[in-house]
Amino acid sequence: MKNDFIQKCFSDSPLIMGIVNVTPDSFSDGGDFYNADHAICHGKELLAQGADILDIGGESTRPNADTVSVEEEIERVVPVIEGLRAHAPYISIDTRNAQTMQAALGAGANIINDVSALEHDPNSIDVAARYDVPLCLMHMKGTPQTMQDAPQYDDVIDAILDYFDRRIAFCAKNGVVENRIILDPGIGFGKTVEHNVRIIRNLDRFTALGFPVLLGTSRKSFIGKIAAQDVPKNRLGGSLASVLYAIEKNTAHILRVHDVFETHQAVQIHKTIKSA
Repeated sequence: MKNDFIQKCFSDSPLIMGIVNVTPDSFSDGGDFYNADHAICHGKELLAQGADILDIGGESTRPNADTVSVEEEIERVVPVIEGLRAHAPYISIDTRNAQTMQAALGAGANIINDVSALEHDPNSIDVAARYDVPLCLMHMKGTPQTMQDAPQYDDVIDAILDYFDRRIAFCAKNGVVENRIILDPGIGFGKTVEHNVRIIRNLDRFTALGFPVLLGTSRKSFIGKIAAQDVPKNRLGGSLASVLYAIEKNTAHILRVHDVFETHQAVQIHKTIKSA
């Protein structure tokens, strides 16, 4: 039987994951919620707007982002999780570091969201297996410092599918059961505009694997390049277009977004029209 959260992912409407970046340098909203009290207030606001999940991160993974120490990352995220755990049914910790995962889960987080698919820190698989919580594995080519250095693939879809096969097998071999796994093809993480568009058009190739698929297109640079919008906060229209395409094709189970109010409204209207 699937984990309750994983089962919820397969409901009629995709779940909305609201982004809470407790960082000074995230690509879209770095510094807006760097203060813990501001981040907690923002998380509560996202819940009121319709977020099902809050994704708390203390290290920016934008292209060429600076790394932070694990100690600093923990100091950023733990107070925010503690301030939100009584309000949010689902809190994911967005981290590549095992110590941060453990501290966050101890503080009340109940999902792991790792952009490195447990590759960055060799101890992270032990934490994931021990806590037995839902785990999001994302595809990233290289590291945040190198991922956008002219990424190339023979076939981007096949490459990501092959990567997921290997990471799922690794998890299973090390005690993480498959009914906890979520897949994220990693829009913008080592991909060109063409790669990102092709991934969105072919999300069904990933849903065919039988796992929930997370789509993270919100305010991403490929939207800015297509629409000639350099300012991330001016990419709302493109963000909504991308998630609505996926909803229409029934190929995304979790939508990771900055603009929860607008996304929730778009999902509601789309569902109402389609079912009328």
